[in-house]
Amino acid sequence: MSNSEASLESTPTWAVAGVSAVLICIALLIEHALHRLTLLLERRKRKTLNQALRHVKAELRNLGFMSLLLTVAKQPISKICIPAGLGDSLLPCKDAAPPGRFTEEQSCQKKGKISLLSSQGTQQLQILIIVLAMFHILSSLVTLVLGEAKMKRWKTWEEETTTLEHQLSNDPRRLKLARKTSFGERHLKSWSNHHLFLWVVCFLRQFTDSVSKADYFSLRRGFIAVHFSQDCKFEFRKFLRRSVDRDFAVIVSISFWIWLFAVFFIFFNAYGFYSHYWLPFIPLVILLAIGTKLEVIITTMCLKSSNQAIVVPGTICVEPDNNFFWFGRPRLLLHLMQFILVQNSFQLAFFAWTWVVQLWAPVMLP
Repeated sequence: MSNSEASLESTPTWAVAGVSAVLICIALLIEHALHRLTLLLERRKRKTLNQALRHVKAELRNLGFMSLLLTVAKQPISKICIPAGLGDSLLPCKDAAPPGRFTEEQSCQKKGKISLLSSQGTQQLQILIIVLAMFHILSSLVTLVLGEAKMKRWKTWEEETTTLEHQLSNDPRRLKLARKTSFGERHLKSWSNHHLFLWVVCFLRQFTDSVSKADYFSLRRGFIAVHFSQDCKFEFRKFLRRSVDRDFAVIVSISFWIWLFAVFFIFFNAYGFYSHYWLPFIPLVILLAIGTKLEVIITTMCLKSSNQAIVVPGTICVEPDNNFFWFGRPRLLLHLMQFILVQNSFQLAFFAWTWVVQLWAPVMLP
């Protein structure tokens, strides 16, 4: 028996013990890193962000369990026989024939059939699951870091609200025309009342300054006016950070319909659907639609407030309303962003998996 086909009985114990020790060390290091991250979030009082971390751990467990099931069921799956004609349908590449599927299982070959999924194909699917887990974690971390970087600007704006200059310029005893406020000058333009122009301008605005200082101050003032007294010293940025952490916990989780789409993505990867031309653009289109919609919502709130009062005390006070969102459901945007995160992770994982299989599979696999 060659070394590549040797069983554990024919393998030196030092080799088995060494590989086991390395795997155990890696697992313990990952567990320790996650534990330290949990303690760090608790010290910084980011309890909701800890919930997002628990979601990531749960998804890793699910992916690990799927990989374990594939390992256990690799041989039984390869013994499931299907007609040869069915095995040649919906192949990823044109005129591609799966190599070795006729000779891998003698029982299927004797029947003139092929395996449903060969042992080599099962092993490659395990690699895809592992790579997907890695890219999902990476995409979640990148999303979190970008969100934190964005909120750093908000910290400066929040500190500015305590200055005397800001309090004087937004003094409710000073009456101003709505169009003369900083918030009005940004949104109350000639194009604001035209639906088509409104969407075009908002689409372009998301690429420059999606949340301006005037937007932040107006949303802050409107929130405080609804929930607190006007002279309340409320730190709006902390509230936003807790809200972002809570929303992030929803985004990083993978719901059933997301798993269902992943299955459809694999299915439509067959030759003839040309999925590589249109499928990667779906998250981009959804992302641009969400950014445009949020800009439209801010402008619409400004228009509504200016129509109610041409002269305003201090600055425009907006009133948030769920009816501004699609179907009156703000959480729909969260589910769409959840889809974007998972879809991007899957696209990157699929690309990396293809590269790994093409370059390394001949060395790693029998």
